[in-house]
Amino acid sequence: MQTIKGPALFLAQFIGEGAPFDSWDGITRWAADCGYLGVQVPTSDPRILDLALAGESQDYRDEFLGIARQNGVQVTELSTHLQGQLVAVHPAYDAGFDAFAPKALRGRPKARQDWATDQVARAIRVSRLMGLDRMATFSGALAWPYLYPWPQRAPGLVEAAFDTLAARWRPLLDLAEENGIDICYEIHPGEDLHDGVTFEMFLDRVDGHARANMLYDPSHYLLQQLDYLQNIDIYRDRIRMFHVKDAEFRPTGRQGVYGGYQGWADRAGRFRSLGDGQVDFGAVFSKLTQYGFDGWAVVEWECALKHPEDGAREGARFVRDHIIRVTPHAFDDFAASRPDRAAIDRALGL
Repeated sequence: MQTIKGPALFLAQFIGEGAPFDSWDGITRWAADCGYLGVQVPTSDPRILDLALAGESQDYRDEFLGIARQNGVQVTELSTHLQGQLVAVHPAYDAGFDAFAPKALRGRPKARQDWATDQVARAIRVSRLMGLDRMATFSGALAWPYLYPWPQRAPGLVEAAFDTLAARWRPLLDLAEENGIDICYEIHPGEDLHDGVTFEMFLDRVDGHARANMLYDPSHYLLQQLDYLQNIDIYRDRIRMFHVKDAEFRPTGRQGVYGGYQGWADRAGRFRSLGDGQVDFGAVFSKLTQYGFDGWAVVEWECALKHPEDGAREGARFVRDHIIRVTPHAFDDFAASRPDRAAIDRALGL
């Protein structure tokens, strides 16, 4: 067992147009002031991290990491969620996901995919250059529009989708192996890797690749009504990253898991700030600690009701209160005696 590191904060939901959220110096100072010790960094906004420059310049990397340290936080991981999403996009979602790519690539799906793949590869290399050992991402999705099989799916459709997804990611996983980086897929609705079964389907197609791992976020499991504690028991050896995010599911006679096309505030299932939802984080932290999770507890704020800055400050305290400092000895050591073979034989009647 070991003590989980934290608290850390995923910065994606906080980057904005005004200070302190529009610069690396400002946002890291603010995160530290909220009580965070680490930050997980998106790679899609050059105001925060210029990915191309980070891959080329040791001076830039040193300055980037130095500003974080000076302001009281460390970089826990890089994130390629938006770029990973674009590695595989079903045409039904082209218009929506075009917003994640540079304007020159919009309306050009193959060029967008090539750009996204290159971005993920750059982030893998930069992660190594910054001394990190894991990276967060999304898998993208080709089969997601066919989730609910009506009309019936064509035989082989899902298999072909996962074969293609694996083929696109396999070179990136091999690159991650070369650089000593675990790719941690956030298991998330909207992605083809959205539960344990689909993760295993992908894992089979990449031959159980050692660098194909999970970002565990219990909020997404609660909203699917999946057993998020047993999930840790099953996948503990693949869980390499942890988003601490809360959610609640309150079905009614009018709506359930699918949410009736309602906005987040009016859905039966919705994300909440830490402590305001239904996730049993005492049990989550206990299981991860028991199984020796060696990463960071990273707050991801998403809430239909609470102001993000309040959620962030409360989240730092929440994580700090839930981290279990592991015991250096067994609780009954006070009653232990020194090994004595003769005493053992007597106790066994030998």
